[in-house]
Amino acid sequence: MNQKMQWLRNKMSSLNLQGMIVSNPVNIRYLTNIQAEGILLVTRKENVFITDGRYIEDVHNTLTLFDEIVVYDVRGLTRDDYENFFMFCENVGFEENYVTYAKYKEYMHKYKINNLVETENMIEKQREVKDEEEIENIKKACQITDQCFAYILKYIKPGMTEKQIAREIDDYFYKNAEGASFETIVASGENSSKPHAIPSDRQIKEVDIITIDMGCKVNGYCSDMTRTFFVGEMPEYVKPVYNLVLKNQEQVLNDMRENSNTKQIAKMVDNDFRLHNYDLIHALGHGVGLDIHEAPTLSCYSENILKANMVVTDEPGIYVTGQFGVRIEDTVLINKGSCEALTKSPKGYIII
Repeated sequence: MNQKMQWLRNKMSSLNLQGMIVSNPVNIRYLTNIQAEGILLVTRKENVFITDGRYIEDVHNTLTLFDEIVVYDVRGLTRDDYENFFMFCENVGFEENYVTYAKYKEYMHKYKINNLVETENMIEKQREVKDEEEIENIKKACQITDQCFAYILKYIKPGMTEKQIAREIDDYFYKNAEGASFETIVASGENSSKPHAIPSDRQIKEVDIITIDMGCKVNGYCSDMTRTFFVGEMPEYVKPVYNLVLKNQEQVLNDMRENSNTKQIAKMVDNDFRLHNYDLIHALGHGVGLDIHEAPTLSCYSENILKANMVVTDEPGIYVTGQFGVRIEDTVLINKGSCEALTKSPKGYIII
């Protein structure tokens, strides 16, 4: 049995769970590497993946004998089959943050379960700390992101639109990785004051500010990087804001390590921003893995302790409504006594 499935069984035993229903497809992929539609049942006797005929061949090609997962075609299962999966299971776990109330009732009826137990994101919590293979995938995604940024700096010309630049980034990721890990943000001029701006038909001017937030996937694992740079020249009124954001972004890299308190780190950035009459209006960072936004959250409102081999972002930003915004972000690997920025693109004044 693979290590992740064995971990899950050990965790279930410690929680007095005799079975579990895993329905979140990201968690299923994490545990089994299966990407097909379906549901994973961990029963007393075996691990079961239920899918339909469209995916049977693909699932069998993904699994090895070492995985010890039995695959069923949903069309061949009877009512008795469903009721027998969790026979003699007093407590069966389920993913309460992913399952609707309607699906909850369906599970109770279909599987004849005595007691469905909330599992409180235990798989998501396990996913916070990455193994060597996961870290290597994220590093590769970050390398491709850096390469894309170097490419796009040479590509951008005045007169191009935000949409045109975003499409070029996405094309680069589809050619060199599995595609973008989220919807690429290209925000220029006054649009850069919107943290989650949607690329528009606004054209790049001869003198302009551009914020690009981008990332790609390698074997399902994400990268995430933001850079703010300038066309023609850097306006003097932007420099104090840029310097403030960069100073804090680099200070966070100095502070991040195993056992660091994320709330304290975020508070320090927020306090410094407030001293200069700005606010940290969004989280300082978030976990990165199979999802672009995973636990832990790094913010002033949630307290988490960093662990070695967590991968998180460091992304302070300041936004002057209707004028401009500056955000600088790296994907970061937490180590015992320090951290490593996995995205390594320049962060000084970048002028194209």
